[in-house]
Amino acid sequence: MSDEEQKQEETTEEPQAEETVEEAPAAEETAAAEAPAAEEAPAEPEPNPEDDLPWKERRRLQKSRRQPRKAGASDPAERKAARLEARKRKATLRRNQRAAAKAAHTPGTGTPPAERESNAAKVRQGIVVSSKGDKSITVRIDIARRHRTYEKIVRSSTKLHAHDERNEAGEGDVVRVVETRPLSKTKRWRLVDVVEKAR
Repeated sequence: MSDEEQKQEETTEEPQAEETVEEAPAAEETAAAEAPAAEEAPAEPEPNPEDDLPWKERRRLQKSRRQPRKAGASDPAERKAARLEARKRKATLRRNQRAAAKAAHTPGTGTPPAERESNAAKVRQGIVVSSKGDKSITVRIDIARRHRTYEKIVRSSTKLHAHDERNEAGEGDVVRVVETRPLSKTKRWRLVDVVEKAR
């Protein structure tokens, strides 16, 4: 290499060195200027990508991140004891809730329900609408109840088939029937007595 080429290389290298020296203080000044600004205003939190998800997917993600519940005791006796303890706790809670509901309940103004044994057969009173079949009658039970919310009297009726051994009930009679074992495909009631004969 000749002397001239070396001088040209040196001249070209010197300005680059000067530029790097000049850039370093400028970078320090900008960093120093940004530091107080960062201290004064808190940085905005980064947007959470979960916020853009639909609520179901967000809930599924949160559910998957939860720690799984620890499995109960592996010993069957311990599991049984824990189960009994949980049942007792729930039973106590139910008992308290029922007692509170009973205390808050106001008795109705209607007639009290008829006293009967827990396993006693149901008794219904209704009007005979058909007595065409042999030893069979169809009884219509009319029900009138006050609607819980709207307090309007709602009338409805249901038909049931009853066994009439002596064919004593005729159409239009008011009869009393009692629940019994299945006597045929549709008969589950038996005639007790005729309350009022049709005119």
